[in-house]
Amino acid sequence: MELASTIRHDGEGGVVDDLATVRGTTRWIQQQTGLPSAGGLVADEELRAGIVGVRRAVRALFARVVSPAPPSPADAHVLMPAAEALDRLNAAAARELVAPQLDWPAEGAPAARLLSAEDDPRVRLVAALARDAVDFLSGPEREQLRACHAPRCVRYFIKSHGRQEWCRPSCGNRARVARHYERTRGAATGEGPPRREP
Repeated sequence: MELASTIRHDGEGGVVDDLATVRGTTRWIQQQTGLPSAGGLVADEELRAGIVGVRRAVRALFARVVSPAPPSPADAHVLMPAAEALDRLNAAAARELVAPQLDWPAEGAPAARLLSAEDDPRVRLVAALARDAVDFLSGPEREQLRACHAPRCVRYFIKSHGRQEWCRPSCGNRARVARHYERTRGAATGEGPPRREP
């Protein structure tokens, strides 16, 4: 979700891409504490392009998940075909050969981890992002994925309760204000539903 959310509303009616530049990509990578090899990694154009490619695939597949509801308006007009998105995501995940390793301390429970045969931290990072997307898209949370359709919002979110329609309370407030404005404007111009007489 963090990768898909690097395309977001800028607060002024536009869209911001946190990965639009190498500097922005570096800043985003260094904020990702749960990713292998992320700490201290400095992006170059090749790494930025690899991450953006995975993000494009993820957002195209997110659009497929939320269908028949509309996808995020941020990139609905430029989504890659689902088959191409699948190929790109799987290819990125396959760039790093990993093997599960079992750790079992004398005092404690066993735990699994992945051991990588890849030396390049950039390859490991892009592959980890792709694997995370594969895990999400093949897991149970996928069924709760939604595109927020509040005015100006372009985020995808995980629906956490039955009546949730927006990614954040602020989006819900914006949507209610917009609906109220449309009803009020429609009533004033005679285009809205008829007003009841007391």
